[in-house]
Amino acid sequence: MISVVIPLYNKEKQVAQTLRSVLGQSYAGFEIIVVNDGSTDGSVAAVESVRDPRIRLVHQANAGVSAARNRGIDESRYDYIAFLDADDEWHEDYLKTQAGLACLYPQCGVFACNYEFVHPNGTHAPAIIRKLPFAGEHGILTNYFEVASCSNPPLWTSALMAHKEALLAIGGFPTDIRSGEDLLTWARLACSCDIAYTSKVLARYVLATSSGNAPPPDMAPEDDKVAGQLQLLFASRRDDPRHGQMLRYLAFWFKMRARINLSLGNARLARACARASFRARPNGKACALWAVSLLPAGVRRTLMQRLS
Repeated sequence: MISVVIPLYNKEKQVAQTLRSVLGQSYAGFEIIVVNDGSTDGSVAAVESVRDPRIRLVHQANAGVSAARNRGIDESRYDYIAFLDADDEWHEDYLKTQAGLACLYPQCGVFACNYEFVHPNGTHAPAIIRKLPFAGEHGILTNYFEVASCSNPPLWTSALMAHKEALLAIGGFPTDIRSGEDLLTWARLACSCDIAYTSKVLARYVLATSSGNAPPPDMAPEDDKVAGQLQLLFASRRDDPRHGQMLRYLAFWFKMRARINLSLGNARLARACARASFRARPNGKACALWAVSLLPAGVRRTLMQRLS
């Protein structure tokens, strides 16, 4: 049995379709916990219009998506928890496949699949996942940090099921981080338990804009708590044979931050992130981003527009 947790904040136009994608699953052993995180639109009425005894609606004052997911974990009745954002959707065999992975790989704490981006114009594009360590359709993702450093995120909220004990062991989702909290959670899970993965595309990431496949996290440039937490996490895992992969991921994270800051016109912060990327793992892209940050503002904008 699986508990499906859907955090809800002002998604009145999307949440009914999201619920229907769960109710249409070929696997019937689930409950749905919708956590209304203080919505101010018609989201609650939209949920109530979809009548099914497996849907349970709980309410809390607005506290953010992490708190809503943690509330869903606390409210869950079953050992496995599948997360689904209120504007995303699943293919009909999603839960069946995740349950199958749990049977095939009972030693794992996380079960995930590939997903596709749905653009506003209706086009679909699968996430690009490189360097999977197995040859068949499914296996254990032993090199999460390596894959995450050169791909779209291999773990994504609406394409992931986790054992409740694994989530509780890491303290759930961090409630003091506004954005990037999911990526930090996946890093903590990857350090603490094995991940079963299938390359099947079974979830839909419905994008609000058409700018690229994976919009970068909309993080405050001056306040990147995720980077600090990643550094602490990886420092505690120096004896892990994957520590080199972790440093590569940290370098990747700072490169992403450098690009975001360059796009926002924050040259000083971009230089700091480029230096941090190089310190984590020397790489030419960090040097290039550092060099771009030294250029005049107009030249920087032109370069970043061409690269976006």
